[in-house]
Amino acid sequence: MMRARPGQDEKQDEEPQAQADRDYRGCALKLLLDALKASYEDAGRPLPATILLTERGQSWTSTGLRTSWREACAKAGIADLTFHDLRGTVVTRLAIAGASVQQIATITGHSLKDVEPILDAHYLNRNFGMEETAISKLEKRGKM
Repeated sequence: MMRARPGQDEKQDEEPQAQADRDYRGCALKLLLDALKASYEDAGRPLPATILLTERGQSWTSTGLRTSWREACAKAGIADLTFHDLRGTVVTRLAIAGASVQQIATITGHSLKDVEPILDAHYLNRNFGMEETAISKLEKRGKM
């Protein structure tokens, strides 16, 4: 089957174990978040507005996160990397792993209409892992 876009009809091509693994990871994250929510409720504490908290359990301010990010990058010897770049990296890695556009949008919080342009314009055209994934899928299909 030819695909018009990466990830189209992904579930039809996916082996049952791969789907089960993907479902498990989603369930595992939900279980962790549910347990975190229950711990806050048991302690009579309100849920924080964000998941990413400081060491003191407070929500990050934009300047605090930016400053800490810059300091961490400087300490690691990394230049010209923004926190937002990590979101793009996740989009790329999910696409390479075979995630559909819908799955990527759900995980990253992008809209469906924004995922493909992000991949096309900024990431996939520079990623050499995509051809390996595509060739592997082609070879796998040829053995059927």
